[in-house]
Amino acid sequence: MQGSFQEQEALADIFDQVKDVDIKIFVVLLEMFRKEKMKDCIGFLSDIQNSRQLESQILQQVENITQADTEQKLSVIANDINQITDVLKKLKDHDFNNQDIISEENEESKLKLIQSIKDKKQIQELLQFLVHLTSIDEALIQVGSNSLHLLVQMKVDLRKKNLENIKIQNTSLVGGNFARCNLSGSQFDNVDISWMNLNGALLLNCKWKNLRIHELNNLDGHSNCVNSVCISPDGNTLASVSSDKTIRLWDVKKGKQKAQFDGQTDNVKSVCFSPDGNNLASGSDDGSILIWNVMIRKKIAKLDGHTCTVYSVCFSTDGNTLASGSLDISIRLWDVKTGQQKAKLDGHTCTVYSVSSGSWDKSIRLWDVKTGQQKAKLDGHTSTVYSVCFSPNGNTLASGSGDQSIRLWNLKTGQQQAKLQGHTSTVYSVCISPDGNTLISGSNDKSIRLWNLKTGQQQAKLQGHTSTVYSVCFSPDGNTLASGSYDKSIRLWDVKTGQQKAKLDGHEHWVMSVCFSLDGNTLTSGSRDNSIRLWNVKTGQQQAKLDGHSDYVMSVCFSPDGNSLASGSNDKSILLWDVKTGQQKAKLVGHTSYVYSVCISPDGNTLASGSNDNSIRLWDVKTGQQNAQLDGHTSGILSVCFSPDGNILASGCYDKSIRLWDVKKGQQQAKLDGHSDYVMSVCFSPDGNTLASGSVDNSIRLWDVKIGQEIKSSDKNYKDILAQIKAPLFSNHPLPESNNITILRISQIPLFQAQGALILKGEFFNYEGYDLRQLLKSKGCCFVENLQKV
Repeated sequence: MQGSFQEQEALADIFDQVKDVDIKIFVVLLEMFRKEKMKDCIGFLSDIQNSRQLESQILQQVENITQADTEQKLSVIANDINQITDVLKKLKDHDFNNQDIISEENEESKLKLIQSIKDKKQIQELLQFLVHLTSIDEALIQVGSNSLHLLVQMKVDLRKKNLENIKIQNTSLVGGNFARCNLSGSQFDNVDISWMNLNGALLLNCKWKNLRIHELNNLDGHSNCVNSVCISPDGNTLASVSSDKTIRLWDVKKGKQKAQFDGQTDNVKSVCFSPDGNNLASGSDDGSILIWNVMIRKKIAKLDGHTCTVYSVCFSTDGNTLASGSLDISIRLWDVKTGQQKAKLDGHTCTVYSVSSGSWDKSIRLWDVKTGQQKAKLDGHTSTVYSVCFSPNGNTLASGSGDQSIRLWNLKTGQQQAKLQGHTSTVYSVCISPDGNTLISGSNDKSIRLWNLKTGQQQAKLQGHTSTVYSVCFSPDGNTLASGSYDKSIRLWDVKTGQQKAKLDGHEHWVMSVCFSLDGNTLTSGSRDNSIRLWNVKTGQQQAKLDGHSDYVMSVCFSPDGNSLASGSNDKSILLWDVKTGQQKAKLVGHTSYVYSVCISPDGNTLASGSNDNSIRLWDVKTGQQNAQLDGHTSGILSVCFSPDGNILASGCYDKSIRLWDVKKGQQQAKLDGHSDYVMSVCFSPDGNTLASGSVDNSIRLWDVKIGQEIKSSDKNYKDILAQIKAPLFSNHPLPESNNITILRISQIPLFQAQGALILKGEFFNYEGYDLRQLLKSKGCCFVENLQKV
């Protein structure tokens, strides 16, 4: 290594060399490199003959640079190429190409770098150019990997990018938004992909290995608060206890439950493995401590003495002594072999929640077990400290609190060294893995989370909805996102920045559906308060309140000209509204059960509705008269969609089938079978020749509309179709959602997302060799090879 980033020429100064470069040249260079199948980009650019030839070719493709005269243009191009070449040479020899920029020692310099370049368009384009070079020149892979990390950190818009064949290594893409990107052929090695958005991405023939992803370690099973967790000494087993009165053992590598211990008569508050991993101690609200033999999975002892809840238990390093902390304000030491109390330690002024030890008085105290004397007191938490845990080397202490944070303490100095935030409720338990690299925490939010102690992963916390987000919709220009929630509000978000632009209040119950008008100026919303509301997008003010439905409004849809609005409701009716006057134009009655979906044809003349009464009905928008009733499905209709020319209607149903209907004749044209579960959404390609369907079976299927048959992955044009079609959004909710893939998620809780991502072959393994395909499947990915198996 040549030293830290700070000791070399500043990266900001190197990047700044391209501040006047025409960004079109980056695109032209990439095209040429790929055409010539370059493997040494710097060598190619450094050759004078190549450079001259390059200048000539660029001159033919790049217009209106800055000068009018050809020679002047060539001079400008030559200078731009020289600047790019010089930057590449400097970066190749810089530690930016040798070290991962996410290391702790580089954190400060990285933040300063981001601050200096975040608003410079040319540098952002340079970073994206460097990412693409990883697919061409292996000597620049770390440069490109660090560049991609910077782009993610700066929240540069990377959605819908073609990132085929890039090679990324030794970096973090935590929280990166790669929705609808083409990552086919990409190679990832030692990359943290936690909380990435891969919704709608194309992942054909990828090779991803040594991945890190926090979500893999979310263990679900407890039916109430997780009060304490502990990892076995060999790191293979996790024990967790809950207010559901159970103790559960989990296989850490597989993320699956191994065993469940029942026996506590009240909420279980604490758990700890013995040093040899053979025994497990648990403390309960009933004041008792139980010792369990892990091998035979049976209770072997009961320790009585505390008069109130035992909030924490901890074995000594030799396994002969057990310490316990309680609501009775005492800490007790027990002889494990005899079950007798050895000592009682007093000093806390209120409940002891953890040994060694945390308390309701917000402090952490350290005790000398031999003398029974207090050694230190750590202050910092702003609420009750519920749990503490030592690192294996004894240098670090982790603590969890009612302030929803986890804190790491340097025991040599007694100072706080880090604060980890992410849980949305009280952190009841923390535990550090035997290798000292991972911290596990259990919380009142019913989740178990893992943290990387080396980087102390920062989590974005976006202020927003206070309850479930039920519906989302993008404006026609894609710049604004509307969201409707169980918190009764609608919020408008700036898609590029992720910032909230407006909060629309008025509904008195859950907002079930939101929809923009075609010009993007008006937003409509339907709610369980039975009303529809119209909002001015620019001012955020309510324009009108439309009352007419007598039950939940489940679906709203504008006509193409924006003058009419249709709404479907649980009251079995469809209402048509005049948007300008806010008056009801017609009430369409005929369905005998809930109306789940409404859709207006492209010409605005026909309305299609799908209902739980198993029928689809076609209505004349102008007269409000029913034109046809389409029968054939044997269960409720969840989704209806017109083809671009309006001649065909597709429907998805609870009966697992898709049907195509001739709109003019009012007759079934084809029945498409293949899905093994409810078909939640259907969507036509722009040319109307292909239909995509999304199902609760977690698959996407593609259908040839003309012949009414499924398109197999072996078909010649299959890859082209996959790259063009908009894959529908999967959902396991009994009501249909928008066909749009979520490309920006506004939430206080970060999640890894891969809804509608298409995977063909490839490899996806974490750093422990665990195959991530099952996780990807659970996130809504479609494995294209499965489409051959009908």
